[in-house]
Amino acid sequence: MPSTPVKTTTDETILLELVDEQGVTIGTEEKLTAHQAPGLLHRAFSVFLFDNRGRLLLQQRALGKYHSPGVWSNTCCGHPYPGESPFAAAARRTFEELGVSPALLAEAGTVRYNHPDPASGLVEQEFNHLFVGLVGGRPDPDPEEVGDIAFVTPEELEKRHDADPFSAWFMTVLDAARPAIRELTGPSIGW
Repeated sequence: MPSTPVKTTTDETILLELVDEQGVTIGTEEKLTAHQAPGLLHRAFSVFLFDNRGRLLLQQRALGKYHSPGVWSNTCCGHPYPGESPFAAAARRTFEELGVSPALLAEAGTVRYNHPDPASGLVEQEFNHLFVGLVGGRPDPDPEEVGDIAFVTPEELEKRHDADPFSAWFMTVLDAARPAIRELTGPSIGW
């Protein structure tokens, strides 16, 4: 594995780390190719940030995104560059997408899943590193990445999830992160 993260091979090609079932890097592949059916198992991350009232920051993905546009999802998700740690990638992308750095960011385990997106035909075949933390300021979303944001309680999330489209991976990563979320927010909040 290179000692320095490798962002691209050209200005347009973004590489992802391919991994085996244990999360060990086995190569790289272009981002869109890795997501085409049946999907190649690759490294990803998901971030869940909360405000001081224990509300989860959700984002609605921008309509211009090639994958899952316009759906609601967790605070931030993405892929580390080859050689970049998932923690560094999570902090970097949170700032790039939402214009805010986490005040606290802690590892919350990993989850492996395979979620086809019926709308696009793309597949999320991911070994996902989970992170939970606190919002470090007022979000200022990049409109190219984020269509809208909302801070929600568990009850508000349940209502929104019933009424609005969410990413195919959302419930999988939320359920996997719940033990760390409860530790962060406390049991009285209800996560």
